[in-house]
Amino acid sequence: MREERGAMARLDDIISARLRQAFARMQAERQRIALRYRAEGEEKARGIRAGADREREVILARAYSTSQRQRGEGDAQATAVTGRAFGQDAGFYAFLRRLETYERIFADGTTTILMRPDSDLLRYLESPRPRR
Repeated sequence: MREERGAMARLDDIISARLRQAFARMQAERQRIALRYRAEGEEKARGIRAGADREREVILARAYSTSQRQRGEGDAQATAVTGRAFGQDAGFYAFLRRLETYERIFADGTTTILMRPDSDLLRYLESPRPRR
């Protein structure tokens, strides 16, 4: 009886060891499969990101091209308007250019200038503002 129990225990140990080995092989196989799926997924993700990056660059290039074209058209229109204004009233155009220059000079709020009492700018600054 004792021998039978010993044999059964050894048999049980053998079965348990074989089950553990089988389980370990199954687990290793599942890990290999999981790694393969992860690698495939990462490769697809890289491809998707690369495609999105290319598309982004194309969109940005088109947007930049469009903005440059529109800026050029706007500059051309501004030049045409300026040319017409100069042709219609050269004095007013010169006055307007002086005002634009003054605006740029005073833009930062820290500029101090000395003016003659008869300067156009001083007369302009001292005149009452028109009502809107």
